[in-house]
Amino acid sequence: MIRLDGKKALITGGSRGIGRATALLLAEAGADVAIHYQKNERAAREVKDLIGEKGREALLCRAEISNRFEVEEMVRVIGEHWGRLDILVNNAGIWTYGEMGNMPEEVWRETMAVNLDGVFYVTNAVVPWMKKNKQGWIVNVASTAAVRGEAFHSHYAASKGAMLALTKSLAVELAPDNIRVNCVAPGWVDTDMCTEVFADPEFRERVRQSIPLKRIPPPEDIAGPILFLVSDLALHITGEILNVNGGSVLCGG
Repeated sequence: MIRLDGKKALITGGSRGIGRATALLLAEAGADVAIHYQKNERAAREVKDLIGEKGREALLCRAEISNRFEVEEMVRVIGEHWGRLDILVNNAGIWTYGEMGNMPEEVWRETMAVNLDGVFYVTNAVVPWMKKNKQGWIVNVASTAAVRGEAFHSHYAASKGAMLALTKSLAVELAPDNIRVNCVAPGWVDTDMCTEVFADPEFRERVRQSIPLKRIPPPEDIAGPILFLVSDLALHITGEILNVNGGSVLCGG
């Protein structure tokens, strides 16, 4: 039912996890997809090949997301290749441990540089292409941590909380240009980011039990809502924060 035929999309962090699942789902719906990656070229190429099998074009784009110059060059190349950019999914991010009172400044700075500065650099570079065509769809991937906080990950929660404010602000600012800006806020997701902590089966089970729906979702469960938000079914939705966490945000800590 949802079709994105002719649309051109850029997904940051598109080689794995939520980004990978989103890239494949958008291609299934008919979009051509630019896959941004930072280090894992092999994984990015695997996604590119899978998109090609669906009959869609995929571009591989390597850039340090926290480097403005690399990001601007990446967007320029994509924009000039396609002549347009319709969809942006700001998905790239990191999640690290940080105990307040004992957190090195470098840990704080790295998280802000990747999770927040990176979103600014990419969005700032993409918006002129969207304005040129008088339409656009931006989806920011935040986190349940932005809504309820997360002990020992305050730097991560702060970066994602800022993303919520950015989403709401840009939704109003860009509405006259027919650009919709929304956000999905996942809870725990079974991705590479959680591989280390989920290696402990007892911890994984505690997490599962803490989710009202009693399941840890695969990344495809987050990609679906993203597809909805960039489709014509969501034409009257902007500035929305869609919690995709099995009800976890209703349960407090």
